[in-house]
Amino acid sequence: MFQENQTTVTEFLLLGFQSLQSFNVALFILFLVIYIITLAGNLLIIILVSNNQSLKSPMYIFLCHLSLSDMLLTTNIAPNMLHVVLNGGGNIHVTGCITQFYFYGISTAVETLLLTVMSLDRYLAICNPLRYTSIMDIRLCLQLVTWTWLIAFLLMICLVFPICQLQFCGPHIIDHYFCDFDPLLQLSCSDTSIVKLADFVLNIPTILFPFVFIPSTYVSISLTILRIPSTTGKQKAFSTCSSHLALVGTFYGTIIAIYMAPSRGQSFNVNKVLSLLYTVGTPLFNPIIYSLRNQDIKLALMKCPYIRRSSSILIQLNRENST
Repeated sequence: MFQENQTTVTEFLLLGFQSLQSFNVALFILFLVIYIITLAGNLLIIILVSNNQSLKSPMYIFLCHLSLSDMLLTTNIAPNMLHVVLNGGGNIHVTGCITQFYFYGISTAVETLLLTVMSLDRYLAICNPLRYTSIMDIRLCLQLVTWTWLIAFLLMICLVFPICQLQFCGPHIIDHYFCDFDPLLQLSCSDTSIVKLADFVLNIPTILFPFVFIPSTYVSISLTILRIPSTTGKQKAFSTCSSHLALVGTFYGTIIAIYMAPSRGQSFNVNKVLSLLYTVGTPLFNPIIYSLRNQDIKLALMKCPYIRRSSSILIQLNRENST
């Protein structure tokens, strides 16, 4: 599939953060701690939603798959990034590089589509509450989740296939900590116009459509909330959307910043920092945003037997220390 026998360059050199080589160990420890916290936080969300009947609603099922997507994203990038950071650079095979970009693209597409589906769920819940349970039932919820993952896999195959036809016969150095789209294409000695066209077309359903659909739903949601007579009703309606809005703002804020940043010259360092906000920051903050801003998650967390057992042990230790 990757046509390795037609490529002169078989490995790329990921430079990582060359300007911060004196802080390699500190960066390694920092990223390792963030990676562990990210996995633990998203895994906790998945466990809570899977084992708590009060969290079996469509919104939390979507959140569960969002956490799964974040785990895919961070696990795809973080282990190799840790190796690159600790060693001041690292080699990656062309096949491995394209594979990493493939799963990076899948997780990005899944996240954009899930955020879109979640905005549809909030729209139905607030703007059409009487028919919400009949429309957004568990069957439709599972169908939307299945189609989200399937569409992401198929779209990325359509993009990765022309990338696999490229030949890499020139420079082999990628000034980044993972195999991103632009740095990868810049190393090709083939015509990349078809790949760029495919990327542009595939960005329509994964980036442009959600970017238009989500604000449109929230315009309708806002108008509906403003028509609620009581202040308490308005606050309750808005609170059901606040966590999702925070996720949308974090995700699209970083994505827009990455695409607006120049990709050559000294701006490579800026692009790396912005990419860190998405590949490291977003998977870390998503479970934190939902666990801190959502009362149902907090309640389910306090009911978790392991949390209750740990809390009782801590209380007992504090009492023993005080005596």
